[in-house]
Amino acid sequence: MELNGGEMSLGKELAASKETVPDHEYWMGQALELAKQAAAAGEVPVGALVVLDGEVIGRGWNRPISAHDPTAHAEVQALREAAARLGNYRMPGAVLYVTLEPCTMCAGALIHARISKLIYGASEPKAGAVASRAQVLEQPWMNWRIEVESGVRAQECAEVMSSFFRERRLNRKAGV
Repeated sequence: MELNGGEMSLGKELAASKETVPDHEYWMGQALELAKQAAAAGEVPVGALVVLDGEVIGRGWNRPISAHDPTAHAEVQALREAAARLGNYRMPGAVLYVTLEPCTMCAGALIHARISKLIYGASEPKAGAVASRAQVLEQPWMNWRIEVESGVRAQECAEVMSSFFRERRLNRKAGV
């Protein structure tokens, strides 16, 4: 990976990544596994990963409760790991896969990180900031444009979320 003035060169890297990256369904499957880790820890089941040149460079799952950190969303966790690995907070050419439509905070973080593409599974009708409730990434004052693809393995992503909250409600009723 070439660095030019702290930014990664996009030319060859993007062309190479398109040839070597497995399909979006595969990567979303990896994000779903991370979401299941969050659920097992009692966190809202969202999983995310950052892929660059066909390689995972950052993984994350929701951890606000266990980390006592309101910013510890899956996307932020994945971005932090990727930035540390790259030694740079900017990641042009990278793709972020996440099981749920990002919130406002996470959409902003994707812009600051210079993520090139966002792929998400399920829509978030209550707080989704990409398409459902707001279109943060499309605002004209934003200084970075992110290509977006939604609905990848959406049913599975939504079911992980629904199952988690269904079980939580049943446990609450049972007094657990």
